[in-house]
This record gives sequence, C-alpha cells and structure tokens, in this order.
Amino acid sequence: MQHYPSITGHKIKIAIVGCGRISKNHFGSIEQHSDEVELAAVCDIESAVLAEHAEKYKVPAYRDMEEMLEKEQLDLVVLCTPSGCHPDQAVLAAKHKVNVMTEKPMATRWSDGVRMVKACDEAGVRLFVVKQNRRNTTLQMLKRAVTEKRFGKIHMVHLNVFWTRPQSYYDQGNGWRGTWEFDGGAFMNQASHYVDLLDWLIGPVEKVQAMMSTTLDIEVEDTGVLNVKWRNGALGSMSVTMLTYPKNLEGSITILGEKGTVRIGGVAVNDIQLWQFEEPRDYDQQIQSANYETTSVYGFGHPLYYKNVIDVLRGNAEPETDGREGLKSLELLIAAYLSARDGKTVSLPLEY
Repeated sequence: MQHYPSITGHKIKIAIVGCGRISKNHFGSIEQHSDEVELAAVCDIESAVLAEHAEKYKVPAYRDMEEMLEKEQLDLVVLCTPSGCHPDQAVLAAKHKVNVMTEKPMATRWSDGVRMVKACDEAGVRLFVVKQNRRNTTLQMLKRAVTEKRFGKIHMVHLNVFWTRPQSYYDQGNGWRGTWEFDGGAFMNQASHYVDLLDWLIGPVEKVQAMMSTTLDIEVEDTGVLNVKWRNGALGSMSVTMLTYPKNLEGSITILGEKGTVRIGGVAVNDIQLWQFEEPRDYDQQIQSANYETTSVYGFGHPLYYKNVIDVLRGNAEPETDGREGLKSLELLIAAYLSARDGKTVSLPLEY
C-alpha cells in the first residue's frame, strides 16, 4: 500500500485550473468548506476570464500552469479544463508533488488515463476523479439496496439520458467542444456519470455493443445506444441523446431483479418513481425525502465530493473515486467507442 502524507496544521491550499462552466461548482464547494480549505490561485489561458476571477476571489492569477506550480505552495490542483487537457496537466502537477482532482472524464484516451494514474502513483500524490452524482441521496439509497442484495439476481438494467445541447453550446467552447481530442461525445461528456453507474452499481462489465450517430455539426456522437452484458449475468442497455426537443427530459435508471424493481427518473436521477422490494427495510420510508428538485443536471454532489477529498487529504478516509476508480468508466467508454467504430462486440478488460 502506498503511503500518502497527511495535510495537517493548515487549510488545504487549492488552485483551480480552467474557470469555465463547471468551475462554478468548485468555487462554491471551496466556499462551503472554507473552514478546511482555501482558494490559493486560479489559472486560465483567457486573460479576461482570468482577470475577472482574480478580482472576484482576490487570489494570484496565472495564464501558465507550470509557473503557478513553481510559485505557489499548493496542496491540490483542480482541473476544470477541456477533458483532453487533463492528462498532461495531471502529470505536470504530479511532477511538482501536488495532489490532483480532475473533472470527468479524466481523459479522452485509455492510454492517457493510465498515464495519469502512473504519474501520480510514482510521485506519491493523490489523483481524484470527480463523480459527484454518486453522492446524490437517490443513488446512495440505490447503491445500498444493491449492496444488500435486495434485488436478488439482477435481470435487466436500462438507463436513459435524454438531454438537449444545441449547436450553440458546442460553438461557444472556442473550438474544443464536440471534438475527439479534447471533449468526446454525448457518452463521454454529458452522460459519463451514467456510464459510471454501470460498473459502480451493477458490477464489472463483460462485454458491450454500441451504435452511435451525429446530427449536429460536431466531430463526435450526439446520439447513441449501448448494449451491456455484466459478469454477473445481467443484461442491460443505455440510450443517450443530446437532441431532445425542446429541453432536457430525463436522466433515469431502471433495475429489474428477481426480488425488486426500481426506477429513478427526473431530469438527473433525482426522483425515485418506483421502489418495490419483496422484503421491506426501515429506510424505504426515506424515499420521499431522498427525491429532490434539481435546478441543474450537475445535482448537488460537488460539496459532498469535496468532503471526502478533504477527509482523505487529512488522513481520515479512503477516496471514494480515485484514479483507478475513474479508469473503470473510462474503459467502458473507450470500449463503447471501439464497438461503434468497428461494428463489433468488445470484451473487457481492454488489456490483460
């Protein structure tokens, strides 16, 4: 087991790299945990965006990440940059002995994800991959039911991600959105938290088959379907599109087992619509309170995710989603893309 030094005696110093759309959730999480962490610096390649955040948060601002790592005493860098930038930035932070938290997906290539894990291992620093949806109360209840084997044998699983991302969304990304190199498509970017559920909830996947299509003016898929066979014998599927008219419709998961049926729907798995088990449990009463109104498909998981990261860095907990956990969903994504490209069934693991 690798030994990681605990950070004690001072607030954990965090720098955010990339001040775009998702960074708001990180700035907000740092504020919520201000008794334990502090924002020490920001980094962005766009001068205007950088100046705005430097003024707002009154912290040093850098256009160059390496310069920031050399000048600041940091405990953690948070990567909110385009996905294809994460690998080199994670390796750079590891070289400076700084812990890394990366937004999803951790990388757009399998080899890059492996490279990130190795670099952080060799440097003796932590690599965290944000999977905030796992912290949603609805999914925590579902995970508990699966762990307690309340479904008995799971027969079938189905996920829908019926969202809307107009052409204007892809056009506003300075050329990186909707590209293979930096973004990945609907499965890898928008639906990646749902792909994560395939392994986290149901277990190791044996094989996948995928078909994908593109209607918008982008390189990657905006629509796709995925068939899945798990090692435990369960079968399942996933349907994803960013073309829903006129707005986001649902993000859902349905599990059919020999002793239980559950469907969690809503815009982002925030509404338990069906919860039926042969044997009742006391926490079944919590269904109504677990359902929450969400104003955003991101849910409310980021501050909860930060709590685990803080506890880990303090030496008081194990990471919920580290680099190796992140690789599981990346492997599934790459397998799906290979299947769609080659018209074949792809077996896992990708490398033996």
